Amino acid sequence: MEIEVFTVDAFTNLPFKGNPAAICPLLHELDDDVYQKIAAEMNLSESAFITRLNPSDDFMTGSRFRLRWFTPTNEVNLCGHATLATAAVLFQYKKNVNPTVVFETKSGELSVTRCGERIVMDFPLNPPTRQDPNEFKDFLKAAVGNLPVTDVYLSPSTKKLLVRLADTCERSALTCLKVDPVALLSSEKSGKVRGLIITMKGAPDCQPGYDFYSRFFSPWNGISEDPVTGSAHTVLACYWADKLQKKKMLAYQCSKRGGELELEVRDDGRVNISGQAVFVLKGTMTL
Repeated sequence: MEIEVFTVDAFTNLPFKGNPAAICPLLHELDDDVYQKIAAEMNLSESAFITRLNPSDDFMTGSRFRLRWFTPTNEVNLCGHATLATAAVLFQYKKNVNPTVVFETKSGELSVTRCGERIVMDFPLNPPTRQDPNEFKDFLKAAVGNLPVTDVYLSPSTKKLLVRLADTCERSALTCLKVDPVALLSSEKSGKVRGLIITMKGAPDCQPGYDFYSRFFSPWNGISEDPVTGSAHTVLACYWADKLQKKKMLAYQCSKRGGELELEVRDDGRVNISGQAVFVLKGTMTL
């Protein structure tokens, strides 16, 4: 049996930047262990599997599909960059005729809309709550060392811990930070945290005007560092919209690859996350 596989770089307009995802359009569901083996073989932050909900549909005319995401070690409930990459496969390669398609996922229905060169994703917001930094003293030491921290917030629904560096820090403090995934795992065993967001205020008055920067680490899911993370921005968008008193924001995840996200926090408790995507590989996998 052979299946199509695409590698798409998401949240970028340049190849080898942004976050790469493996996308597999399937005519029917496979066993979960096969999905996991494929994701381990691809060895990217996430591999996405899209299947038809209606057997009479095809990828060109269908408007509703099932979508699942797997890291190299486990299935996850929400993934932004692989959703963007999947939509790019539908719109750009499969020539889907619909302006909007809907994915049924573990996080409910997610709609994606093409808007010029960008793809806009309708995602849930995951509000974080303020935490006592002393409860995460060892974890913070492993995460940011001696860098000054302004805020510590936790999103209980996603188990992502948001750590904001003080405004006195230069951007280089974040980009040059070396985070040891083994130290993260050994310093947080309560089960409360499965993802670490480190963020800082941006420079909106300087071109291109980023409102905030971030990096994301999730060794609990087999991902030492994720290059550009849509799901983390469902937490970041809540936090920074409140702190900056802005609903529309431009964000940059400053990993080595780097990626840009446009955000719009909506009044209905959801967020529009938009970005671009670039195809870098198309092939077949033999199962």
